[in-house]
Parts: sequence; C-alpha cells; structure tokens
Amino acid sequence: MASAAILTGGAATRFGGTDKGALIVGGRSILARQLEELTAITDDIMIVGDKPTRAPRLEHGRHARAVPDRLAACGPLAGLEAALVAARHDTTIVVACDMPFVTAAFLRYLASLTTDAAAVVPCTEDGYHPLCAAYTRACLPVVTRRLTEGRLAVMSLFEELRTRVVTSEEIAAFGDRARLLANVNTPAAFGEIEALLSHET
Repeated sequence: MASAAILTGGAATRFGGTDKGALIVGGRSILARQLEELTAITDDIMIVGDKPTRAPRLEHGRHARAVPDRLAACGPLAGLEAALVAARHDTTIVVACDMPFVTAAFLRYLASLTTDAAAVVPCTEDGYHPLCAAYTRACLPVVTRRLTEGRLAVMSLFEELRTRVVTSEEIAAFGDRARLLANVNTPAAFGEIEALLSHET
C-alpha cells in the first residue's frame, strides 16, 4: 500500500491565480479525475501545497487530507518533503495537480518498483517527470538537506537517490506517454488538451 500526494503548486500566475486542479477536462475537474484514480489504489490521499484546498470528500465517508508545506516558497521540493513527513505509508505516489490523464494502473506500477529503489521516476525524451513519480521515506533525509541548502531543483534530486528510471517503452504499456504524462502548465497547453478531447469525441 502507498500513500498519494497531489501537489497543488504555487500561485498559478499563468492562469490568473486559478486553481489548476479545478480546470474542467472532459466534463470533470482535473482534481476529480485524479481522485477517482487514486482512490482505486490507496487509502491515504493528501492535497499538498502552500495553501492546500479544503480536503475533498471521498467514497465511504473518507476524506483526502490537506497538508500544508512546512517551508514556504520552496516549490515542489517542499511539497515532496511535506508529503513524505505526513504519509501514512512508506511509499508515496506524487502527482502534480495539473495532470488530467494519470491512471491508477500506471501509478500502481510506479509504486510497485519502490521495493528495489528509493525513488521511481518516468523518463522520456522530455527528461525526468519528478511530479509523476513514487518516493519512499528513505528519500526524506536527502530532500530535507537540499531544502536546508537552498538546492530546490527537483530534477537533480535523483543524482543523490537510489533511483529506478521508468523508460518510455515501459510507459507505453500503459497508453500514449504524451497523454499519460500531459500537464496543463499554460492556457495554451489547456487549449491543446481540450482540442484533443474534442477530436476524440
């Protein structure tokens, strides 16, 4: 069993401060889509960030937990640190709040690989995808030290961790990797996703 953390990120200035998890993709918010997938694989879901949204209600009377960053203005690394500290299980699946197409099957696969690694991260031609990855509590000392040193780049974190890289070929077994790992970083990216869904229907 793994915990899961949805990282809500910063101020979303490119979206005028709009909560990206509230954006509607295919008739449902990104947050609702993510919660549906995560509730299939874990009993411990956290909404993590500078100002995490009120914990939404899940099935069977359960709630996701709102977990604030313990260090302000330190980006995703602070979110990862807060999630690892608060997690009820040794492994934590981390997902950025703007990824509408992550699936339970793929996230379960990432978590399963932590039996042989401290961190499991997908890697494509675009590089590492550290905000759709799985981390064990063994990562916490390295994450904490890097925060203390002001070394906030998550991409370079894997240089210091026993890391299992998930290749493009592995990702492809779970669907189109561009779709699976798509995120809504900008209004233009959101428009592309809407156009893709419109074309599919």
